[in-house]
Amino acid sequence: MTRTPRTTARPATTARRAVARTRTLLKGENGMGTVRKTVLPGGLRVVTETLPTVRSATFGIWAHVGSRDETPALNGATHYLEHVLFKGTERRSALEISSALDAVGGEMNAFTAKEFTCYYARVLDADLPLAIDVVCDMLTSSVIDPEEVESERGVILEEIAMTEDDAGDCVHDLFAQTMFGDSPLGRPVLGTVDTVNALTRDQVARFYRKHYDPTRLVVAAAGNVDHSKVVRQVRAAFDRAGALARTEGAEPVGPRGGARTIRTAGGVELLDRPTEQAHLVLGMPGVSRNDERRWPLAVLSTALGGGMSSRLFQEIREKRGLAYSTYAYTSGYADCGLFGVYAGCRAAQVPDVLRICRQELDQVAGSGLKDDEVRRAIGQLSGSTVLGLEDTGALMHRLGKSELCWGEQMSVDTMLAKISAVTPDDIREVAREVLAHRPSLSVVGPLTDRQAARLHEAVA
Repeated sequence: MTRTPRTTARPATTARRAVARTRTLLKGENGMGTVRKTVLPGGLRVVTETLPTVRSATFGIWAHVGSRDETPALNGATHYLEHVLFKGTERRSALEISSALDAVGGEMNAFTAKEFTCYYARVLDADLPLAIDVVCDMLTSSVIDPEEVESERGVILEEIAMTEDDAGDCVHDLFAQTMFGDSPLGRPVLGTVDTVNALTRDQVARFYRKHYDPTRLVVAAAGNVDHSKVVRQVRAAFDRAGALARTEGAEPVGPRGGARTIRTAGGVELLDRPTEQAHLVLGMPGVSRNDERRWPLAVLSTALGGGMSSRLFQEIREKRGLAYSTYAYTSGYADCGLFGVYAGCRAAQVPDVLRICRQELDQVAGSGLKDDEVRRAIGQLSGSTVLGLEDTGALMHRLGKSELCWGEQMSVDTMLAKISAVTPDDIREVAREVLAHRPSLSVVGPLTDRQAARLHEAVA
């Protein structure tokens, strides 16, 4: 088994001379927990939200790396590494990693996104020290065993095949490619069959060493947790691996800047598949996650396709019965974003569904929303925001992503105030700016040549 070279940790007395910086970010008010943050020597950030009334805790580590950090040849490396870190450390085998959490009824998983990766475990509060030890061990001491890298290659290829078989998933990958072209944001998070087959153990190991030092990691925990205890346990786990000693004195890597602007490609991409339904996404460039226009755009998206009373749901499903599922959504990245509407319908209905989507978008771009639509969308978005934070997993997700992407924590009250402050004029302005762009279209399904030609004409 190949071992990752390790640097001996400094003695505890030396490590303590470097002072950890701790402060309270949010005081527990209106049912929310107290949020605290500590920056350890070595640049590791630990953020917690304490809720003494629950009996569970979710612990996660967020890495400042996603698929947009890959070169074309390394497409899929971030996700590949996510799999490999579960396959064994210097202290635990792959079976011991999974059985440790299974033995206490815990849940452990991970996900890779365009701009970050997250590893997490949800356990009873009494088992939090175990979760911390296991997840930290995975992140700091993976051996990247060559045999495990090879065996996991087959698993990842099956995951790619599974996504390819699900046209509803496949259309979103196709839309990213349509919007962003052959850029990091346009490539699939999973990689392709060719790039995954070409990745070597040494490439995955180099990717690990480059992107997983403490300055690029954020630890987040939420639930019935004690901040000081979490910090001590995390510090002990990272010291055991010598990780903090290697970066002592370094400051954390800040949120991504907006300098690397990705130009949108646009156009029409059609993928012929022998499915029962055709799946389409129509969209255009949106706003970045730092843009204050994201608040009115979120309200606009909710009014257009965020629920059963939304325009698209009413027009496409309720009035005409053309589709079972239709919705609108936004995605914000460090330097750009997108706005899209989705529908799944029979192939023969695609032109009609597309026509209705375009009519609704054009109408809102020209005249905005009615006042009652704005009020209803604000209420729906506010309610879903609060209800979405009712479990420790969602709270951990908010803590980690906020620290990694914004470098700050926004209280729920502040988020609700931002949403409530959106006016019909704000929505009209953002609708004119976003929806006036020439749309891009992606469709996956059994399209005839004639249908394909009509779709090209409809978006031209």
